[in-house]
Formats: sequence, structure tokens, C-alpha cells
Amino acid sequence: MDRRDFLRSSLYAGSLAALGTAVAPAASAASSPKSPEDPQHIRHTVILMGDDVPRYGRDALARMDAILQTRDKAGDVYLKRGAVEELEQRFAQLLGKEDAAFMPTGTLANQVALRLLCGEKRRALVQQESHVYCDESDAVTTLSEINLVPLAPGRAAPTLDEVDAAIAVSEKAAYPLPIGAISLESPVRRADGAMVPLETVKAIAERARAKGIGMHLDGARLLLNSGAEGFAAEAYAAPFDTVYVSLYKYLGAPFGAILAGTKATVAKARDTRHIFGGTIFHGWQAALLALDGLDGFAARFAKVREAGDRLLEGLAKVDGYAVRRVEHGTNIHFLQIAEERRQGLRERLEKAGVMIAEPRDGRLALTFNETLLRKPADAIVKAFAA
Repeated sequence: MDRRDFLRSSLYAGSLAALGTAVAPAASAASSPKSPEDPQHIRHTVILMGDDVPRYGRDALARMDAILQTRDKAGDVYLKRGAVEELEQRFAQLLGKEDAAFMPTGTLANQVALRLLCGEKRRALVQQESHVYCDESDAVTTLSEINLVPLAPGRAAPTLDEVDAAIAVSEKAAYPLPIGAISLESPVRRADGAMVPLETVKAIAERARAKGIGMHLDGARLLLNSGAEGFAAEAYAAPFDTVYVSLYKYLGAPFGAILAGTKATVAKARDTRHIFGGTIFHGWQAALLALDGLDGFAARFAKVREAGDRLLEGLAKVDGYAVRRVEHGTNIHFLQIAEERRQGLRERLEKAGVMIAEPRDGRLALTFNETLLRKPADAIVKAFAA
């Protein structure tokens, strides 16, 4: 793999290509000579793609080295002690749970949670648009013999009526099949980052409790809702028995996930993690970077949300643009671009230090991350208006 391929894979795979957008890293070089320190022009650019701040691999190593200078003990052995244990405790507190366990991947976190919650009740309700249903290769069925019942096609959140109907079908069948768990992804990536409203979560959780059904939150991107009116991670997580949060999607870790719950559940989760081959020798590298990213994240992303609101309000006033906000959205919204605005838009924005994805049929996804704070919203609006 040559240097350019490495940069593309390490930098853009997680932060930009996750949206399925084609990115030409060299395009912005037209406005200024390449710098050996910043060949892809990412350190000062507002990048309206991806949840995380794009970084070069060498920057992550330098960041890790700087963190290590301030710590005496960081290492773990098979995910015990050190930065891993510290991260687990931080997330348990953040989510209001008794304990939390490091998982190498989010898919593993979801699999372990559903396996433990279902037990011998091997049927689970999920959103049709969820990661568990669409992006995990039927792993929960293959590995744990749990059948998934998809709800709310094309939408972020199932209604209580849909949940009730699915429960009734299972319970009233000639051969009843009890439901062991309800899994809710929130925010929902395939629904443009829309949250399942907390009142909906509470109503579904109340029904689940009455039926003896476990509740799992795939909250991979949960902290991206920081700054939303009335949002608190602990309060949102409260109705759930288990909660998964990603470490790499926006906290700057190279991999990893956290699964939180009661002490008893998390103890079983660690055992199950090992059975599934997930007790890796070291996790401290990911844990250190995630801890660093977690410090002050909620406050920083609240500022991102405020800046995003100002940007959308400004763009709505510019001729040729129509803003389309996502209902119950987090950090993704859309801009409909008139034909006369489309030609050369990306090039004009790149000269102003703003990077966007390629609009599709005049529709542009605007994904807000911490790079949005690099320029005033008014300056970004001015660049779009040029």
C-alpha cells in the first residue's frame, strides 16, 4: 500500500466513506500547494462529511504519545486494568449503569447484549432500518439462534402499536414464541441520524417490563445528540437494560465499543465476549484515545449543534438553497440546491476551506462534526452564497 492509499484508507474510510460519498482528496490541492504536513488539506478545513474529525495516522500516534507522557499506567492485559478499566468506569457513570465492558466491535456488543437478554426466549424485535438487522450478516440468528422481527420499515422509530402487534402475534400463535428482547438503535444511521424520541422509548420500555422483555439500546452514535434540548445520556439510557456506544465513530479511537448494564449482566457479557473470541490481548490504545476524546465531548458537540443551527438558518436565507432538516435529527441535515448553484460548487467551497460530498440530484447531505467549529457559520454561509 503506497502512502496515498494509506492516507485514503486510514483517514477517509471511517470519517468520510461511511456516508457512501466519493471523496477526491487531491481536489482541494488546486487552491494551494500541498504541504508535507497536511497534504490532503484537512487540518484547517471544515469537512461537512462524517461524524469524526479526519486525522492522519501519524497524528493519532503523536496524540497517543502525548497522552502517555501524562500517565503512569495505561496498559491492560486481556482487557483488564489500565486505561480500559478507566474507560469502562467512565462510561458506566456517564450512562448511569452499574458497570461497563470494553468490546472490540459494536457488532459484538450488539450480539452479546441480545444473546444475554433473550436467553431461551429466542425472538427479538428490531427496527428494519437498524444496524442489527441490516449490517450484521444475520449474526444474531447464526450465532445465537435468535430470530429477528423487523418493525418500522423506512422509519427511525416503531410505534407502540407496532410493538404491541408484534408481541401479540408471537404470544397468540398456535405455538407461542415469547419475545426475549427489544433492540432500538438511536440515532438511526439509515434514517439520517434521527433519534427515537424519549417518550417513545419510555412507552415501549414500559410495555417490555410488563411482558418480561429485555431492552437493548444500540447507541453507537448516542453522544452525537449532545446539545439537543433536554437531552442527557443517562436519562436516555435509563429505560434500557443494556447500552452500546461506539468508541471510534466520533471519539477518535481506532476501534472499540462499550457495553453497559448491571454488574451481573456485564460480568456475563465479559464471559460471552471471550466465547465469541473478543477478549483481545490489549485494548489500551483505543481506550486512551477514546478517553481523550470523551473529555469535554458533550460540551464541544453542543457547540457543534449550535453552529449547525446557525449555518442552516443562514443557508435558508440564500437564494438557490432550500434546507431540509431531519425530524428528531442529530448531526445530519440536507440542502436542496437549485440547478444554477450546482456548477462548480465544490470547487468554490474548497477554495474557501470547506469540503462537501458530491450532491446527488441536487440534494446535499450536510453532516456536522467538530471541524464545523473551525470557521464562523457566517463565513461558511458566505462561501455557499458566492
